[in-house]
Amino acid sequence: MKRVDWDRRIRRAIDLGERDSSISEVLTFYKDILRVEQQIYSELGAHSKAADTRSGSALREQIEVDLALQWLPIVLELARRKGPAKLAQEAQRLSSAARGDQRQILSDFLHCGQAAAEDAGCFFARFVLQPYAEFLAAQSAVTGKFFPSTCPICGGKPQLAILRPEGDGGKRHLACSFCLTEWEFRRVLCPVCGEVEHTKLPRYSPDDPIAVRVEACDTCKFYLKSFDMTVDGLMVPEVDEVATIALDLWAAEHGYRKIYPNLMGF
Repeated sequence: MKRVDWDRRIRRAIDLGERDSSISEVLTFYKDILRVEQQIYSELGAHSKAADTRSGSALREQIEVDLALQWLPIVLELARRKGPAKLAQEAQRLSSAARGDQRQILSDFLHCGQAAAEDAGCFFARFVLQPYAEFLAAQSAVTGKFFPSTCPICGGKPQLAILRPEGDGGKRHLACSFCLTEWEFRRVLCPVCGEVEHTKLPRYSPDDPIAVRVEACDTCKFYLKSFDMTVDGLMVPEVDEVATIALDLWAAEHGYRKIYPNLMGF
């Protein structure tokens, strides 16, 4: 079973926020999010239903929406107290919604998550469901060579790319936007349209940090960010992805769209 190091994620968010005042507010809120997600994840480990992965069932079918729904009031309260104004306002609105309506928001995201990424309730649904998805995915192993454009565990779209050390170089992996599963993926290949011509797959790296770059496609105009662990092994990709907002702005200014927005909405 894969071990999820929540403390490392939280420390990385704190460290990056202290380094750069321009992103400190975002990362302070994200740190609080991680702490609640850690609680959800830990609680699932002690819950018999969550621990029963129902062998043979698809990951999304294993998630008990009512179990995840129990955490929604805590998530809404956090957003009201510490989230940006627009998110706090939406949290206030959802707090007054009927339980059935709240449950529907979670269910819609769970089963139509890729299409619902821009919906108002997406942040809250993803917040409470993602630790559950990661908990279940951690009990599954991705074996062999996989080159699908979507997650082999839950079918989610890729959130980011990671270059992990192997031999004298690095091997490219994609990480799922929902369950955070990593799977091997070809170095020169667009995960959206399948473009393989390297001249149509531009990469942009700022001077700092050199270990992070935009990997775009001029054929379909989608992009994701890539994190080179052979250059900086201290990165925590899912946290650094949130911290590198400047690269998302650069990509948008150059006409590229992200394959899937991160939890913070960019």
